[in-house]
Amino acid sequence: MIPPGRPARRRAPRAAAVVVAILTALAVLAPGGAFADTPTPSPTPTPPIPAGTTAFTLTPISNGIVRSGEPLVVSLTLQNETLSPTAPATATLSLGRRALADRTALTAWLDGEEAGVTTEPVATAPLESVPAGSSRVAAARVEATDAALRGLAPGVYPLRATYAAPSGTVTSTSAIIVPPTDGDEVGIGVLVPITVGPLGAGLLSAEELGTLTEPGGALTAQLDGVEGTTAILAVDPAIPAAIRVLGTAAPVTATEWLERLDALPNSRFALQFGDADVVPQIESGLARPLAPTSLRAYMDPADFVPEADPTPEPTPTPTPTEVVDPAAPVYPTLGELLDIGTGSRAAVYWPVAGTAGPAVVEGLGEIRIDDQASLTLISSDSTTAGRAGQTVPAHGRAGEAEVLVYDADVSDALATASGLEEPPLRGAALAEATAYLAFAAAETDGAPLLVSLGRDLDRSRVAIGATIGAATTAPDVTPFTLGGLANSAVREVEIEDAPEEPERAAAASALLEEEGELARFATILDDTSLITGPQRAEILQLLGIGWLADDAAWTEAIDEHRAATVTTLDSVGLVPTSAINLFGSNVGLRFWVRNDLPYPVNLVLYVTPDNLRLNVQRANPLVAPAGSNSRVEVPVQARVGNGEVTLDLQLRSRASVAIGDPESVEVNVRAEWESFGLAALGVVVGGLLLLGVVRTVLKLRARRRGADATAEEPAAEQPPSEETS
Repeated sequence: MIPPGRPARRRAPRAAAVVVAILTALAVLAPGGAFADTPTPSPTPTPPIPAGTTAFTLTPISNGIVRSGEPLVVSLTLQNETLSPTAPATATLSLGRRALADRTALTAWLDGEEAGVTTEPVATAPLESVPAGSSRVAAARVEATDAALRGLAPGVYPLRATYAAPSGTVTSTSAIIVPPTDGDEVGIGVLVPITVGPLGAGLLSAEELGTLTEPGGALTAQLDGVEGTTAILAVDPAIPAAIRVLGTAAPVTATEWLERLDALPNSRFALQFGDADVVPQIESGLARPLAPTSLRAYMDPADFVPEADPTPEPTPTPTPTEVVDPAAPVYPTLGELLDIGTGSRAAVYWPVAGTAGPAVVEGLGEIRIDDQASLTLISSDSTTAGRAGQTVPAHGRAGEAEVLVYDADVSDALATASGLEEPPLRGAALAEATAYLAFAAAETDGAPLLVSLGRDLDRSRVAIGATIGAATTAPDVTPFTLGGLANSAVREVEIEDAPEEPERAAAASALLEEEGELARFATILDDTSLITGPQRAEILQLLGIGWLADDAAWTEAIDEHRAATVTTLDSVGLVPTSAINLFGSNVGLRFWVRNDLPYPVNLVLYVTPDNLRLNVQRANPLVAPAGSNSRVEVPVQARVGNGEVTLDLQLRSRASVAIGDPESVEVNVRAEWESFGLAALGVVVGGLLLLGVVRTVLKLRARRRGADATAEEPAAEQPPSEETS
């Protein structure tokens, strides 16, 4: 078992401003009549909370932003996953009039640490009984003229809601943001990945693409969510490649999706193929992360035949060397297959948050592509300043490596929000993100910020769009492109050590070692990329970040890939041969070669005898057709003497790479029997000829004697003839 590592985190993840009160079923038992006058329950909350528990969530509307002269309105969501309805209660909303000092104080408040924070009740709201397996939302309002809101200076203020339950007081914390009226705007870039789930295959199939790009599909939702926004897209190039390798056979929904992606004006960069994790690759000793080598094996020639032009323009008669078969397929290049659209930037790497230490960042920083220095995206928690609770501007430099730093606190809250479908629950996370963003915008000295929605795949277009909108329309921020961030003023940052992941690095090393073995094996093909291309694509998919969520499934996928590699290496070999009796001096020995590949292979059968009784043709080239057993005949010449000879057989590619296991065959040489047999046959034939001659002579003599005897005998008298009248 080789479990993938999980990144270290500075604090436990939480839904923004959501404090979950875990209550047992016994703690929330209510009188039996609690169901009597209860209205129809709302749908099951999304996401569901653990069975046997309840959750209480405070959500200030408008993402927690309360401008001067505006009221404070909140929603209170009570989710009940116990077996009994909750008891009716009254919730109390409390607000602190002293602004929180910094993001560290905000983190402590949201985590339930109330030391040094004073709040005063400002409103109440009734909480009706919530049936088992359901949820209810209540509201509370504080008017703008209320003394609690009058005179609040710009800042982030603590907000709390509580209610009394049989098990004790249940609390949920959040915050409101009073923005300045004359604050300077800072730039903000919002990273949104366009990816799919983990794959074991090298590319998505046509069926998978059809499902993902149909209305309501995951890829469709991602494009719907970012369309019309200024988000920075991080696109997995394996997705457009999977569509383009299908040529004319690609699903219509997939080609339309790709056209939409190309048409989006958003700035973008390509993730590694399959969103592969760069950290184990660098830690395994690679100078730079892997890249696809070829996707030709995934293309069917019939899907790339150019369509005939119905009205072709007349062209000069071509010379013989210029004749082009109009039915010949025209394949796209690897670069064309992997293209993610206009406005993309090369050499951008996005490791998993908290996994890229100084050595990895330094290694990635040395990479240049097309004379462009690389950029490594890291979480602010990976920097010394960020880990200390400070705001880190987007563009930084660690030694000689350029980095883009995304704010960990804001990004965690945005990632949570983008995965929530219920608006009240999503609003709680967006309020947390806006509160952290208020501190960040005030602490950058005008430098732009970078935030991320994370790599969650299970989110809707509404959640994605609402989350991006909340980040880019927050107070005192203005949207920035990737180029704008990369060209902004650079600040020195110090990268903190990250926990090593020897298991994933070892897995990457093992996959690369097997890839090298398969590359040597592939020399049996005219086009080695038909084997090496899919192998590289599958390795990158297996190193995909999506596998981090399921260690067991990742280990199983690795094992299946290795088993498939062994099968491929065993797909060509010699068919075992039984002992051979050789009775001639100049004959041909026949051997059989098995080829289970779907391609013809070029081989050389090397035959080596262990003694001099046989003179053997050592190298015997052959072409074995796809999916067949092929015969190869090896000329041999027996020398003087009988006995046993062992022939060692080894298949090799034309690059002299050993293919398959060697075989040995015993040959019983009886070459002298041929001479003895010929001599005996000659004696027999000579004897038969001599006998025939003797018999012929004797017959001729007998006939001559018979003729002489006949001539010596007197003539016999003839009877007289009768006369007639």
